[in-house]
Amino acid sequence: MQIEFTQPIYSFDIDSGQHVSNIVYINWLEIGRLRLLEAAGMPIPRIKEQGFFPVLTKTEISYKRPLFLGDEARIVLWISELKRISATMMFRFFNQNNDLVAEATQYALFVNASDQRPYKLPPEDRARFEPYVIEGN
Repeated sequence: MQIEFTQPIYSFDIDSGQHVSNIVYINWLEIGRLRLLEAAGMPIPRIKEQGFFPVLTKTEISYKRPLFLGDEARIVLWISELKRISATMMFRFFNQNNDLVAEATQYALFVNASDQRPYKLPPEDRARFEPYVIEGN
C-alpha cells in the first residue's frame, strides 16, 4: 500500500530560480513520513510513549524537472525495505500532468529513547508497517 497526498505550491516555496526550492522537498518528505506513521497507527506521540523514535540516517533526492508557482505536487511514498532496526522509504513527486519531477530515498534507524542505541521493532509494531512495504520498487 502507498501513501499519497497533494501539496499546493505557494509563493514562499519558490527560490531565486523561480521554481520550487530544494528545501521544500525536504519539508514534503517530513510530511510524508508523518503521514506514514499516522497511517500505520504509530504517530509520534505514541512512538515516544513506547520509548523509541525513528532517526534519519540518509536522504537522497534526484530532481527530474522543476515545479513552478501554480503547479500542484502529488507525493507518493512507501517502504521499500523494512528490517528489524531500520527502514528505507521511497518517494515519487509528480506534477499535475502526472510527470515525474523528483525521486527520493530516505533511510531511517529506529532508536531507543533512553540509551540512543538501535531499537528492534517488536513483531506487533513491525506488523503495523508491513502493509506499506513494497519491495523492488
